[in-house]
Formats: sequence, C-alpha cells, structure tokens
Amino acid sequence: MNETPRRILDAAGELFAEHGYRATSMQAIAQKVGITKAALYYHFASKDEILRNLTLPVLDELEATLAEAERHGDPETVRRRAIEGYVDVSLRHRHTLVMLVRDMTLLVQAPVAERFKAILLLANDLVCGPDRRLEQRVRAAQVVAGLGDPIVAFHHVPARRLRRLILDGAWALLDSPPPPPRPRGRGGGRPAALSEDQIEQARALHASGHAVEEIAARFGVSRATAYRILKT
Repeated sequence: MNETPRRILDAAGELFAEHGYRATSMQAIAQKVGITKAALYYHFASKDEILRNLTLPVLDELEATLAEAERHGDPETVRRRAIEGYVDVSLRHRHTLVMLVRDMTLLVQAPVAERFKAILLLANDLVCGPDRRLEQRVRAAQVVAGLGDPIVAFHHVPARRLRRLILDGAWALLDSPPPPPRPRGRGGGRPAALSEDQIEQARALHASGHAVEEIAARFGVSRATAYRILKT
C-alpha cells in the first residue's frame, strides 16, 4: 500500500477510535491527513470503504495467525502461539478494535460478524487443547475474552508493557507457567535469526503494507535483520 492511503487509514482509525465511526466525517479525516477532501476521495470512494480497509486486515491476520498456530502438533505450542499471536495482532490494530467496541453495530454486520465468530471459536478450541471438559472450555473462553478486552480498556498503555501484562494474566488464568523466553543472540541481545515460518509471516506482513520497523518489533529482531530477510 502506498504512503498516502496508509496515512489515511491510520488517521481514520485514530479518529474513529476517538470520536466514533458515525461521528467522523470525511472532511475531518482529510484535515488530519493534511490533504484535500477531493484527494481523499481519490484514494477511497467512501467512509465505508475506509472501514472495510481497516477491519478486514484484522480478520485476515487473526485467521492467518491461528491457522499457523494450529499447524503445530504439541498442544502447548499451539496454545502459546495462538495466545501470543492473537494479542500481537490485536495490539497492531488497537485503534480498529476500539472503534468496533465504541459502535458495536459495526461488528455485527455481515460478513464481519460471521468471520469474527469463527475466529473466536477457533481461538477457544486452540487455547482449550485436547482436554474438552466443560471446566477447560470455560477457562479457555475466559482467556480468549481477556486477550482483547484489556487492549480496548487500556489502549493508551504502551504496547510492550500491555502485552506482557495480558500474557501474564492469561497464563495465570490457565494455571500454567509462562512459556520460556525466546532464544536470544550472542551477548543476550535480540534473536539472531527467524524460523522459516516467521520469515514467511514477516514477508506477508510487509507485502500487506506493514513497515519494516513494525515487523522488526513484532518478531523481536533488529531492523537490519528485518531488512535482510525481506530483501532475500
């Protein structure tokens, strides 16, 4: 995605989260971006089109993240990847989540409602694991609900700190120890390399318009490592 459409979506997401989708005009979006209203309409024909471009990537990334987690055979690895991936996607799109919560009618529109319901059901299954007792299924549903709600309630808290607190709470609710820290590079720094799965995810994110800096932060690597991966 080119720079101007990306700036428009970022500005619209912030305004929708702050004032609500229906209370935000196209003129307000254009002013925040610093372009004319005519230029705004050149890139997006309507406010509904902006909404779709904000909402669908959240669903796409959640589906991809959970599908990646599901491919692993070990239930604990599946659970960890599902929980961490769900939180990371939600944090990247926190403005969109706040917007949807401010106006719940946006969330129940088809096909958003059907896709989001399917995502929640899959997340619940992956977090629950093979133990299908009612107690475990209820606990898994509590965990999944608790992954997104704090991001909306505390959307002004820095992402890194909020992520740690949410994950700590999830593992406490599951009565499980937190997963071991990710492997680190020499000298205790960032990881020196990514797995093949992570490289594929990084390239997919970059192709969908995510900045290199964001991708580096997502996978805990340096920008130099991210650039090297994306250019090979």
